[in-house]
Amino acid sequence: MGFYHHHIFPRVLDLAMASPQLRRPRDRALAPARGRILEIGFGTGRNLAHYPSQVRRIEAIDPDLDLDRVSLPRIAHASIEVDFHHLDAEHLPFEDQRFDTVVSTFTLCSIPDVVHALAEVRRVLRPGGQFLFLEHGRAPDHRVARWQDRLNAAWMPLFGGCRLNRPVRELVTGAGLELGPVQQYYLRRAPRFVGYLTEGRATRK
Repeated sequence: MGFYHHHIFPRVLDLAMASPQLRRPRDRALAPARGRILEIGFGTGRNLAHYPSQVRRIEAIDPDLDLDRVSLPRIAHASIEVDFHHLDAEHLPFEDQRFDTVVSTFTLCSIPDVVHALAEVRRVLRPGGQFLFLEHGRAPDHRVARWQDRLNAAWMPLFGGCRLNRPVRELVTGAGLELGPVQQYYLRRAPRFVGYLTEGRATRK
């Protein structure tokens, strides 16, 4: 797994995240981004091309050093400034109520303690601040959900700890964030076990 994760996984992840089918969902999810912005699970930096034009700077975190070979060149050529840190989302070093916006795309699936991470998201958001998310997760169809449960153990080591079956909407509301507009749908031409998306916004009251 060492060679795979160091040399192959970063390219596999970047290729998957480059899917043309994800461009419009990313544009929609990031359109409300404003103020002081934190992106958790920066990955290979595919969101950089989708922030609205008024965004000039973000802070971003990701714990995986092996993704640097893809993400750092993308940061260097980005039109916005990125203050990047190698950190995990469960232990954010920022003071309370620092950010107006926190962004998470295809990240909640791979955080080991996602409940703690979302509590941290809420902590660093200002009152009225927004959590913007685009995530895949547990499907509502029982047949698909059963396959997600069956495949999960084999899937995780191949895709950076990604879980197929996390209930995104319930996790966000369980963190004490108030849901705003949310869309849930199957991504066209994607396998259903990995293609059920939750896209939306939640607010810290």
